[in-house]
Amino acid sequence: MSSVKPPVEVADIDAAEIAALAARVKGPVLTSADEDYDAERTGYQLARRHRPDLVVGATGAADVQAAVAFATGHGLPMAVQGTGHASAGIAGSGGVLINTSRIAGVRVNAEAGTAWVAAGTRWDQVIHEAAPAGLAPLSGSYPGLGVVGYTLAGGLSLLSRRYGYAADHVRSLDVVTSDGRLRHVTVDSDPDLFWALRGGRDNFGVVIGIEIDLMPVGTLYCGGLQFPGERAAEVLAAYLDWTATVPDGLSSSIAQMSYPDAPVFPPELRGREALHIRIAYSADVLADADRLVAPLRALGPTDDTLRELPYTEAGSIYNDPPFPGSIEAGTALLGELDADAVRAICAEVPPQTVLPHLFELRHLGGRLAHPPAVANAVGHRDARFLFNVVSRRERADIAEIRPAHRRILDAVAPWRTGGRLLNFMNGEDAGAQVRSAYDPADYRRLTEIKAVYDPGNTFRLNHNIPPAGPLDPEASSGYCD
Repeated sequence: MSSVKPPVEVADIDAAEIAALAARVKGPVLTSADEDYDAERTGYQLARRHRPDLVVGATGAADVQAAVAFATGHGLPMAVQGTGHASAGIAGSGGVLINTSRIAGVRVNAEAGTAWVAAGTRWDQVIHEAAPAGLAPLSGSYPGLGVVGYTLAGGLSLLSRRYGYAADHVRSLDVVTSDGRLRHVTVDSDPDLFWALRGGRDNFGVVIGIEIDLMPVGTLYCGGLQFPGERAAEVLAAYLDWTATVPDGLSSSIAQMSYPDAPVFPPELRGREALHIRIAYSADVLADADRLVAPLRALGPTDDTLRELPYTEAGSIYNDPPFPGSIEAGTALLGELDADAVRAICAEVPPQTVLPHLFELRHLGGRLAHPPAVANAVGHRDARFLFNVVSRRERADIAEIRPAHRRILDAVAPWRTGGRLLNFMNGEDAGAQVRSAYDPADYRRLTEIKAVYDPGNTFRLNHNIPPAGPLDPEASSGYCD
C-alpha cells in the first residue's frame, strides 16, 4: 500500500495550525489571501508558476524543518524555490512551497580552495568573494543564477570542459530530509544520499547549503563573435568543424537570436536575426588564444568582443537577461553533427521560420565526458552537444510556439543521444522527461534511494523521481494541475 497521504485542501487545515506554524517560523508564512503571496511564490519563469496552499519564506534550517514537519504531518506535497533563475520545478497547485532565497551567505576557504554556500546565494556573490584569492566557481553563463538548484541538477559552467560539471565538485551538503532531520551529508557519512543529491535536484530534501570546490582561475580569454543571421548555415558548419580542434580548456556555444523590433536593442539588430559564437577559454597560459580563434575570425564577424577579462566580468559573455520572463523551451543532447545536421537545423529556424526566438548549441566533451572522482547521478556524459530552443511567450502564442519547437526537435532526432540535461528541461512536458536526464541504471538507483529518504514522495512538486516500490509513478505528482 502506498504511504502517500491523500491531498489535504488548505481550507481543511485549521487556521490555528497555520498560525502555530507561523509562530515557529522566522520568515513569512503566506496563503493566497495574503498580500505578499504572489511575490513570494514567483521566480524567474513566469509561464508556469506554482500556486501552493502555503508559502514558507525560510530564513534558515529551523524554518525549513518546521515547514517539512507541517507538510508531512498534513500529507501535503512540497516544492522548493531558490533564487536567481530558480523555479519550483513543475508548476501546479497545492502543497507547501519553501522559498530559500533568504538563506544566503558565502564562506571562502582560500587555502583549501573551497567555499561553503547557503541555499539562497547567487553565483555573483560567490564570484565576488572568491576573486581576491585568484579563485573562481563553476558558475553558469548568467551570474545571477542560484548556486544550489543549478548545482544539484548538474551545473554546466563556463569552465566545464576543463573541470567537469559543478555537481562533480561538491564536497558536502546540509539537507533537511522528509523526516525533518537536518543532515550533514558527505561521501563517508551517507554515500547513497551524497550520490543522489548531486544530480537528483530537490527530490531528496531541502538543501540548506553546500561546500564546493573553487578553481584557480582569475582571468579568461572570452567574449563573442557576431554574424548576420542569414549566414547561419555557413557559420554553423564552420563552428562545428572548429570545435573538433580545440583544447579541453575552451568552452563555447553558438546561438541564433531573433530580436524584436524594440528600442532596447541596437538599431542594427532590431527585427533581425544575429548569430553569436560565445567563448570562454581557461588555461594556465592564454598566449595561444588568438591562434585558437583565428579560424572563426577568418569568417569575418560583424562584431568581435574577444579579449582577456577577469572572471568577475564573465557574465558579459552571454549577457543573459536579468529580468523574469514567460519562457517556453525545449532541449536535447546530441552526438557528433554533420552537414545533414546543419541543414536540418537551419531549415527550422529563422529566417526560414518565425520561431523559435533562439536556438543554441553548447559544445560539451572535454572533462564533461569523464566520470568525476566521486561518482554522482549526472548522466549522459557521452553527448557532444547540448541543443536548446527557446521562445518568449510575450512575443508569440503558445499554440504556435509548441509545434515549432516540436518540429525542430524532431528534425535533430537522428543525432540525439536520447538524453537531456535537467537544468534545461523547461517545456510543457518536462515532468514526463525526467527519466531522460539519467542513465537507466542510475535512474533505478535514484528511485531506490528515494524510497529510503522520502518513501511518501513528499518532495514531488518538482522534476519528480518517484520512490521505488508499490507507489504508482503516474500518480506521483500529487494534485498538480
